[in-house]
Amino acid sequence: MRAEAEGTPLAPGDFVRLSAPIIQQLYPWNCGLACSKMVLRCLGQLGGSEFESALKEPRLTRGIWTTDLAYLMRHFGVRHRFCTQTLGVDKGYKTQSFYRKHFDTEEARVNQVFAQAKACKVPMEKCTVSMQDIQEHLAQGHVAIVLVNSGVLHCDLGSGPVAYRCFAPSGRRCFCRTPDHQGRFTVLPGYNRATGCLFYNNPACADQMCSTSIRNFEEARTTYGT
Repeated sequence: MRAEAEGTPLAPGDFVRLSAPIIQQLYPWNCGLACSKMVLRCLGQLGGSEFESALKEPRLTRGIWTTDLAYLMRHFGVRHRFCTQTLGVDKGYKTQSFYRKHFDTEEARVNQVFAQAKACKVPMEKCTVSMQDIQEHLAQGHVAIVLVNSGVLHCDLGSGPVAYRCFAPSGRRCFCRTPDHQGRFTVLPGYNRATGCLFYNNPACADQMCSTSIRNFEEARTTYGT
């Protein structure tokens, strides 16, 4: 997904770091909504009451899918591109513990959202996005929202468990460490080709921008379930 603002696009280069505010999620399940707020604030389009009203139209529950974020961008008039490998809910997700609890109730709703996308003028494409595509997109001055498996992603800033925050009984860490798939939305504001790292905003953490290797982020965003 991209958000396009007025102005002269940045020339492609080895270092890109866009100004994208970090907005912390309020609950374990609404990282996608926090990421949407980051994009809207980046574009100067975020109003608290209007955002809350926009959530009522698609009847969003505790299961936030990428399709829901695309509809939110359309609601606020933000030009965006939604790329997915499956135009509809992948039934294989039902076997994964992360999706299992709400799969049956969410499957029909999300499939309906996909079916109505064209009539609602919400652009959706079945395609694969490469890391080069993402870097070129960022170099043009557009941030991106990316779904990742947080069980794979790790932040290189800081060291030890103190560098991590999550909504867990033991306290907040960057992301909960678990062998199971844990889908989380992140906002990408830039990269550094010289060091081979990618910057990302983690909505579970409000005090710093995170950084990881491009290789690690690629693994986190391409695991099954993202």
